[in-house]
Amino acid sequence: MAAAIDIFAHVGYYVAAVLAGLLAVFAAGHAILYKRDPRSAVSWVGLIILAPVVGPVLYAMVGVNRIRRRAMEIRSGSPRLSGQYGVLNAADRALDGALDTPHRHLLTLGRYGDRVTRRPLARGNAVRPLVNGDEAYPEMLAAIEAATECVALGTYIFDNDPAGRRFVDALAAAVRRGVQVRVLIDGVGVRYSVPSIVGALERHAVPVARFMPTLKPWSAPFWNLRNHRKILVVDGTVGFTGGMNIRQGHLTELNPRHPVRDLHSRFEGPVVQHFMEAFAEDWAFATGELLNGPPWFSDGPEVGPVVARGILDGPDAHFEVLHQVMLGAVACAQSSIRVMTPYFVPGGPLITGLTVAATRGVRVEIVLPEKSNLRFVDWATRALLWQLLKRDCHVFFTPPPFDHSKLMIVDDAWTLLGSANWDSRSLRLNFEFDVECYDPGLVEVVSQIFMERRDTGRPVSAAQIDGRSLPARLRDGIARLATPYL
Repeated sequence: MAAAIDIFAHVGYYVAAVLAGLLAVFAAGHAILYKRDPRSAVSWVGLIILAPVVGPVLYAMVGVNRIRRRAMEIRSGSPRLSGQYGVLNAADRALDGALDTPHRHLLTLGRYGDRVTRRPLARGNAVRPLVNGDEAYPEMLAAIEAATECVALGTYIFDNDPAGRRFVDALAAAVRRGVQVRVLIDGVGVRYSVPSIVGALERHAVPVARFMPTLKPWSAPFWNLRNHRKILVVDGTVGFTGGMNIRQGHLTELNPRHPVRDLHSRFEGPVVQHFMEAFAEDWAFATGELLNGPPWFSDGPEVGPVVARGILDGPDAHFEVLHQVMLGAVACAQSSIRVMTPYFVPGGPLITGLTVAATRGVRVEIVLPEKSNLRFVDWATRALLWQLLKRDCHVFFTPPPFDHSKLMIVDDAWTLLGSANWDSRSLRLNFEFDVECYDPGLVEVVSQIFMERRDTGRPVSAAQIDGRSLPARLRDGIARLATPYL
């Protein structure tokens, strides 16, 4: 009897070993075939081989993109969500008169954007940057309170705190007035406060949905793919976007325990339709409801000088669209590139693009927080900065409070505003929304914001980065190696 049990145990061991080997082979093959970034593919294959059970399980949970097929099915039900509408290759017409002679070279960037984004530039927009929640929240609340037809609000974090409850009150009042309201919150971001804000919204009959909830067992494959967009559209004519979530840390008037500086912007004009397209796509993905035509979409009049385009980015049909636009902007730059971001762990192409630009005489300035809320990311950043500093790029570390602003400026005529950070999570995994804007007047305003932040920081030198202790350099290097797993 004991011998029989021993035989069965040995057979079971060999069967398990064979199954584990087959699972590892299948997972490694999938990574080789479908991982577009070679560094990511090599890293996943290495993990799968070294840990033939844990590695494939982790890869199945966070390494496989299962969103694209479902997103394409949803878009096929609405031409407006397909990204195949309008007149393309029309940058010349849209930018006619918008670029003066010193900035005419940026016309090539507009043409490039036509092909990459599959969305036309929109003329006649007004844009007003808003610093911190002290400026942004009153404007957003006022727009909701003035709504007569519809309100669409999408955000990553919507905390159940004094700031969040102000928005709940405004949204509830809009519902009572008969305004159509839709609120979409990311399935991870909604859990930043306990209890979540969802209960308060539901008690006031505000239609609310979670983007890919993460508490259900079958949602595990989507834990790593989050909706990081921040979009508010009111009556189809006024839009807000930027880096700001809804939480009291952005309100300095409340003296928050963990203050956060940030940048949001108010838009009016035809480009607001791009905002609504992004929200409608996300809402359809989360709920199956298609928001088409009036009142959600409105052909508003031209109200300002800014030529703009909304850029949708995510791990689906819009994969790496924003990354390509950023590369195009870096390649087109002739005099200056200014970047402000809370997290800076870009891939090789962007690093190379910045160093090449600096080498050919473009002044490259990068403003980063000296200490973010993610220490692991800070370590990875320090492991790569030498590549930039030794090629004449200029890096500045700003002191607390943590600066969550996202901003890119090229040649004093083009700027990028929105939700994306300069890291793999934003540029490969998250759903993001940014707006590229052509207008020297707008750039003058955002440049003032950039320079104020830059001048409060301290310049970082290659000697300082090289002078870190050996333990610190090893720690930072290990953090850098882990980025392909994101």
